[in-house]
Amino acid sequence: MRIGLYFDLRNPGGARDWSQLYATTLDRIVDAERWGLDAVWLSEHHGFEDGYLPAPLTFAAAVAARTARVRIGTAVTIAPLTSRLALAEQAAVVDILSAGRLELGVGAGWRDEEFAAFGADFRGRYDALESCVDGLPELWDSGRASPAPVQRPLPTWVGARGPRGARIAGRTGAGLLWLDPDLLDPYREGLARGGHGSGVARMGGLVNIFLADDPEAAWDRIRPSGRRNRRTYRGAERSGARTFPRLQVLTPGEAAAHIREQVAGLPVSDVFCFGDVGGLEADLVDRHIELVTGALAGLVGGSDGEPTAGSATSVERSGGDGGPRDDR
Repeated sequence: MRIGLYFDLRNPGGARDWSQLYATTLDRIVDAERWGLDAVWLSEHHGFEDGYLPAPLTFAAAVAARTARVRIGTAVTIAPLTSRLALAEQAAVVDILSAGRLELGVGAGWRDEEFAAFGADFRGRYDALESCVDGLPELWDSGRASPAPVQRPLPTWVGARGPRGARIAGRTGAGLLWLDPDLLDPYREGLARGGHGSGVARMGGLVNIFLADDPEAAWDRIRPSGRRNRRTYRGAERSGARTFPRLQVLTPGEAAAHIREQVAGLPVSDVFCFGDVGGLEADLVDRHIELVTGALAGLVGGSDGEPTAGSATSVERSGGDGGPRDDR
């Protein structure tokens, strides 16, 4: 199981110089790779006041140029907001720059404001998502999108928090990028309908944890940022959508136990946690990344390791980040 870090590059109030924030994040990713990190995942949203990363594949190209081994994923890029041809071209460029390290995660999107800004069809977003995932290989095979990626097939994921998206992931033969045991049956149903063997099933996704040597002390400093992030998703909550799991500040042992519980019985290949919660002080973020790439990876077993026993204690505290779940 690969251990990853998830970055959204948020900058509350524009408090930091944008060039410095992006450069520091790239430096942290380089350090994390050197310490053994398996994967970096990048998110996408538009119109957030804190500058939420709007161009994950652009940033992925920068990560590719600065690293040599770490997998580089999108979790997710919003497929209906980009033409299929443009997405195919951008993904191929990142895969070439990284010498075949891209994990392309795509999703349907959920904020109608973003679709209005792009003039995209909000109601048709799931059809657009499935058409995109199905159509990308043909674009590369036919040469309409050129050059083609290094990896053939390119590892593809569908981000989904409900049965409809899980079935799309299955029908298209993609991985399912959300950790929820309730989605395993619809995902497998989709795999069967798409003519894919059960052996190709793979799941991955967010474990909303932040690591610290002293979680109680760290939480006092993390709480304002966690709550600020959560407030930005209130539109989703008003629509009745479910949110991300609440942020937990844990020791590595507690985190390992939490991850083992969350992935039990699922065909999980990847888990990741936020590398930063926008606005945190540097010492908290740097220590969190050190613990993820060192102690946590050793306890749960990174891509080259075997799981070992960890603490069974889980300390949950309110806060965190959120997004909706499609329950159809």
